[in-house]
Amino acid sequence: MKTDEEYKAELTPMEYEVTRRKATEPPFTGRYWDHFEDGIYRCTCCGQRLFDSATKFDAGCGWPSYWKSISPDCIREERDTSHFMVRTEILCSQCDAHLGHVFDDGPQPTGLRYCVNSASVKFESR
Repeated sequence: MKTDEEYKAELTPMEYEVTRRKATEPPFTGRYWDHFEDGIYRCTCCGQRLFDSATKFDAGCGWPSYWKSISPDCIREERDTSHFMVRTEILCSQCDAHLGHVFDDGPQPTGLRYCVNSASVKFESR
């Protein structure tokens, strides 16, 4: 684990606010909301593999959305009651970076929508 000062020095201001302070980037502004190249999306903070582009879909919400993570072990879930809502927050299981939220309104075969901030992932082309 890195210190808060190390994260501040390594991340952009938006990446830091999203991943370490649980902010949300505005919809339709992140670098990956409409990105559909073949590859892997990794955690911005630690590089852990999180999502495969084969599971990415256009949810129309303005954030990158995936119907499945690479592995059940790479994502940790927490109950989020902020902003007068009850949601399921998703975090990187390795470094606790805030990624976004998971909802049950996604496509089959899982029916899930992992709604992720672009600032919390880095794309690696295959």
